[in-house]
This record gives sequence, structure tokens and C-alpha cells, in this order.
Amino acid sequence: MPVRVLVVDDSSFFRRQISKLLAEDPGLEVIDSAENGEEAVAKTLELKPDVVTMDIEMPVMDGINATREIMRKHPVPILMFSSLTTNGAKATLDALEAGAVDFIPKRFEDISKKREEVKKILCEKVIQIGKHGLNALRRKNPTPRPKLTTVSSRPSSKIGSIASSNYKLIAIGCSTGGPVALQEILANLPESFPLPIIMVQHMPASFTAAFAERLNQQCAIGVKEAENGDVLKAGHAYLAPGGKQMEVRSRGTQLVIEVRESEPDMTYKPSVDVTFTSLAKSLGNQVLASILTGMGADGCEGCKKLKKAGSTIWAQNEESCVVYGMPAAVYEAGITDKMLALTDFSSHIVKSV
Repeated sequence: MPVRVLVVDDSSFFRRQISKLLAEDPGLEVIDSAENGEEAVAKTLELKPDVVTMDIEMPVMDGINATREIMRKHPVPILMFSSLTTNGAKATLDALEAGAVDFIPKRFEDISKKREEVKKILCEKVIQIGKHGLNALRRKNPTPRPKLTTVSSRPSSKIGSIASSNYKLIAIGCSTGGPVALQEILANLPESFPLPIIMVQHMPASFTAAFAERLNQQCAIGVKEAENGDVLKAGHAYLAPGGKQMEVRSRGTQLVIEVRESEPDMTYKPSVDVTFTSLAKSLGNQVLASILTGMGADGCEGCKKLKKAGSTIWAQNEESCVVYGMPAAVYEAGITDKMLALTDFSSHIVKSV
């Protein structure tokens, strides 16, 4: 069965453009469109689509309020179209907090100059959140069911030394669904948390500063967008800047962040693999690394190197993921020491350090 999509935008040109791109994928079916948030809410209740694509700025009712109404009345995975500006970033973060699952740039030139590449990325996102996005909705709108508990992973491959409990750093990698997941974990850590944390979230360059600022306001620990030369401090979290690559180096007794330009052919900017590979070289068996919700397999190769060095690898379980892609890749590689529900991460991190 194809994923059924409702397209919402006040521009008739953009509605036609999006509908045409989606209709070209046999795994998708555009069932209708709406030109404002109020109409989007009504058509969602009437047609019950699998996914809603939502603009943010619209007359009558904007996309953020429409998202809130849909999540309250009939939860459906929502993909937001966002402008890559500072104001666009803040509005998109508001939409994610309201219940949207993911976002994509509204200016197609910000995705790619090639139409086929734009179509591929857009359709893949819609299909993935259509098939898996309801996990996120169940988490935000729980129905009575047994609590998700920690489950053991398959036995990890016996490569490298035994994982050390003498951690010096917490490392987290994520993509689709990651902003809400990171907020869930960091907001439940105490101000006195004894280690530094680094985070790699697939996110545009114009978004990471706003996201780090928001996390800093919501959390007891300090959170900032990483800058070249930052010396890692306990009780602080550092978010990799969008559009660049972040590595961690040892300089004497200090751990220092190096931010550099990304190679043009790199798919992910920032890349979890790049950061985690640097950790394997600089810290060996002293890293507690976690892979959270996200599309693709970024982080798997970096986790293999960390595991070989003796570090510990955790992954988010399928039930609590928005998209079970990145965690699945690590699990299938046989290198996970533990699979956890999202709500269990913060308590297990605190116990482990």
C-alpha cells in the first residue's frame, strides 16, 4: 500500500510542485491538498492521511498551530517545510516541539540543484516517516501499554578489549527525530553531570546555533554549538555545527574540539562517523557512545572503530525511534552493548558515570 499524503501550503504553485514530485514515486499517493492550517486540520480529520507535509507561514492558521491541532485531534506524522534562516530555524524548532516529526528546506536549491536528487530525498523522507513516524506519535501521545524497558542486544562481537567503565566522554549521534530525542536525554541530566557530552545531529548550518541555544535554556547542563578550539568541560554539551565536520583531539590532559570544512562529496555535514572515528583515535576505550533515531547508517563505521578500541556502544530501540535506521545499522553490525528506550537513556547514563 502506498503512503497517503496530504500536501499543505498557501502557494498553489508550491502545492503543485510538491504534489508532482511525490506522485512520481510509486510508493506515495497524494490524496489532497490544503491552502491553510485550518483547512489542513479539517482534511486530516476527514481523509486520515499517513503523512502531512506542512508549510509554516500560512494565513488563517499557521503551520505550527495546525500541527498542534492535528496532534491533539488526530495524530499524524508531519513533515515541515522550512526556510534556512535564523527565524526559520526557530519556527521549525517550535514545530518539532508541537509534534512534527521532521523538516526539509523549502527552497529546493538548498537541498540540491538536481531535480532527481531533490525528489529522491523528499520522497524517501515522506516514505520513512509514513512507515515509522507513528512510533514518535505513540511516544508523545501514549496509550496504556506495558512500559518500554531496557532489553539486551545480541551478543556484541568480540573485537577489541573489554569496554571500560572509566568513561571520559559521552558521545551521541542522531538524525530524523533527533532534536526531540536529544532534548529528552539532556533535560534529565543533573547540573553536576561529571563528564562532557558531544552531539552530532544531522541539521543545516543555520539551525544548529538556534537548537543549541534552545537546549541550553531547557537543560540544567550547559549546551552550546561547538566552536573550533573549545576545550571540553564536565557538565557541558557541545553540538556539532551544521555544514561542517567536528573532531575531538587530545592535547595533553585536555580534550579539544576541532571544527573544519567538510569535503564536498560528504553526504552528512556533520557526520557521526567522522566525529566517532576521531574519538576512537583520541580516547580509545573511554567513550560511552549512543546512536539514536535517524535515517541511513551514519555512525555505524565510527561505532565499529570505537568498539574495536574497547568503548561502549548503546542504541535506541525500534519501539521508541521515529526512524529505526541508524540504530538498526549498529545493531545489525553486532556491536551494541545495550538497546534502550529513549526515556531510559538519561537514567542509564547517570548510573554508568
